[in-house]
Amino acid sequence: MKPWILAMRPATLLAGAVPVAVGASLAVGHPNFEVWVACLALLGSLLIQIATNFANDYYDFIKGADTEERVGPDRATQQGWISPQAMKRATGLTLLLALGVGVVLIFRGGWPIAALGLCSLLLAVGYTGGPFPLAYIGLGDLFVLAFFGLGATVGTYWLLALEQSPGVWAAGFALGALATAILVVNNLRDRFTDAEVGKNTLAVRFGAQAVRAEYAALVLSAYGVVGLAVHFTWLPTGALWVFASTPQAIIAVRAVYRLDGAALNPLLGLTARLEALFGILFIIGVLGP
Repeated sequence: MKPWILAMRPATLLAGAVPVAVGASLAVGHPNFEVWVACLALLGSLLIQIATNFANDYYDFIKGADTEERVGPDRATQQGWISPQAMKRATGLTLLLALGVGVVLIFRGGWPIAALGLCSLLLAVGYTGGPFPLAYIGLGDLFVLAFFGLGATVGTYWLLALEQSPGVWAAGFALGALATAILVVNNLRDRFTDAEVGKNTLAVRFGAQAVRAEYAALVLSAYGVVGLAVHFTWLPTGALWVFASTPQAIIAVRAVYRLDGAALNPLLGLTARLEALFGILFIIGVLGP
């Protein structure tokens, strides 16, 4: 089981869980709130992320992006722990499980959930596979922001409250920005090997300094949008608890300007923990007295 657990990339699953938890926290106390719906939303989000990770493992290997020159964590297919055929089947099975969860949620949330779910399933594979893989044409950042931030947060709130509010969109953008920052570190680290196989991420297209600035802007915007949402009373004042995580954010931004190559690997974990801490503080602030 160990290779499969590693292929799921457990450290990255926070990016799928935190937005759902934040969306649910904003819906607590609403007359339509149901715990079982929140649990299914979390399960669906995690299944889609696992399927995305499996597909990424498979397609990056067969396209030559994951080789012995890789400076990031080992990948199961590239290392020979799991065959490409088995990884491809696992991707399909995980997508089918996510589809099953999605069908149940469609009865609750209607056509908006059907549209969000269908796009999520298609792009889980389309991120690195298909005729126009998003990660290979520089649209990976937009995908993460849209689906692992806005989609997960806003979709969860819709399922639980059956309505929308501007504060939920603000929270979703903030979390999506931090999730995208994780991807930026990954792409910054891998820009040389990605360029060799035609994986034209933003780091390949515009260079290291540009994506370092992107990282700083994403982290800054996460705090800025929450501050603005509180100012306009779209979010409760308790949401400002997220600013307690700014010391970690400062450390992360300073690190992205100092480190390169394999030395960026710890920053991946630091950025993921920053998003988790940001989300936890948000939930505490929103649900607190």
